[in-house]
Amino acid sequence: MSELTRVERPDDGVAVVTICRADKKNALSIALRDAIADALDALAADESVRAVVLTGEGSVFSAGFDLSEFGNAEPEFQRELWASSDRFHRTVLRFPLPIVAAVNGPALAGGFDLAVMCDLRVVADDARFAHVEYAWTEVVYRPLRELVGGSLARELTLTGRNVDADEAHRIGLANAVVAADEVVERAVEMATAIAAMPREIALTSKAKIIAAAGIDPDSPTLAL
Repeated sequence: MSELTRVERPDDGVAVVTICRADKKNALSIALRDAIADALDALAADESVRAVVLTGEGSVFSAGFDLSEFGNAEPEFQRELWASSDRFHRTVLRFPLPIVAAVNGPALAGGFDLAVMCDLRVVADDARFAHVEYAWTEVVYRPLRELVGGSLARELTLTGRNVDADEAHRIGLANAVVAADEVVERAVEMATAIAAMPREIALTSKAKIIAAAGIDPDSPTLAL
């Protein structure tokens, strides 16, 4: 679909989307956010898909938004930047089928958000999560709160502290912790178990999850 994403079909009903910007620690540029949204839109429309795995190439899941783009203050560029961000979050939050994040390494700032917006997370034992951006910008809050509760979500978004893989599992952020070289394999196994259900049931189950979360997918990024 794009040189920035790779889509593979390792098992019946399962698609794996890999973020392919390892040289930039899979930083979420406008182009990469759009490529991820495009890939997910195409998979949502594919009747053969029942579950998706999302992972990063290399040793980092995602270092967050590409900060080099924030130096361009041109109004038109800023409009493009935030329109891309809003579409990206909206697409992941309302994706109609279950998504398993294979968190192959650090998930920071917007990369933390991306992992949290997925339904399940298989996490490498050397991965970590942190909202490092808290010191200079607003932090996406509600998807994290839906997973770990208000008290802990407030701490993590207001202090930016690191959560390692073991703590992530303990607080319910990680569904499984495995060796880094087993993350995608384990996530595919989980997605394959999900894909055993008929697509209609997968769609209905995901719709219930979205409704219960109570998060409006159409909210602008900084209102989440």
